[in-house]
Amino acid sequence: MGQATTTTRGHHLSAQSRLGRRLVQLYAGLALYGASSALLVRAGLGMEPWNVLHQGLAELTGLTIGVVSIIVGATVLLLWIPLRQRPGLGTVSNVFVVGLAMDGTLALLPDAHALAARVALLAAGIVLNGAATGLYIAASFGPGPRDGLMTGLHRRTGRSIRLMRTAVEATVVATGFALGGTIGVGTLLYALSIGPLAQLFLRIFAVRPASDGGALVAAGSPGPAILPR
Repeated sequence: MGQATTTTRGHHLSAQSRLGRRLVQLYAGLALYGASSALLVRAGLGMEPWNVLHQGLAELTGLTIGVVSIIVGATVLLLWIPLRQRPGLGTVSNVFVVGLAMDGTLALLPDAHALAARVALLAAGIVLNGAATGLYIAASFGPGPRDGLMTGLHRRTGRSIRLMRTAVEATVVATGFALGGTIGVGTLLYALSIGPLAQLFLRIFAVRPASDGGALVAAGSPGPAILPR
């Protein structure tokens, strides 16, 4: 009886430990994602698709890019309702943490004028973004609002996720560019490298799922959730 109690307690502590690690990964990943986006902003050589839109809207409204990111994320999350998507803790946290971390990092990071410094910021931003993506997705607390939109459209229309993603992000980039968002070599490099980087860091940060399948939040599958922005 005593051995069984000890075993049960050990399993409980192990599950708590896994949950604690997942929470740390979730919020570290989201904060680093915001910081990496700030590096791309300061580099001024092109950004990831959604931040092209965020930057363009920030130019139009006078709001900070982080605040715009929060507003857009919340708006996209509302679109989950007709798509019958189920948000998780990571989904809701994504809306707020990434934008706040981006604005916080931009407030601390000076402008870069020398090309070498801008290239360094671009490279660091892309690699850090890949690491942040791996951390966040491997925590399995649900996809980001923008990725959930794409997977929801995939289920509702029957079209491939690749097609939905291409259509949505092409529209986002075109709209953002028309509003004054920055497109450049960094946008292309990001598009080419973020997939392999995210996959690499997903393997590094993978958390073995708990056997009890805790019911704290809806855990999203990492597969379709790559790129939480």
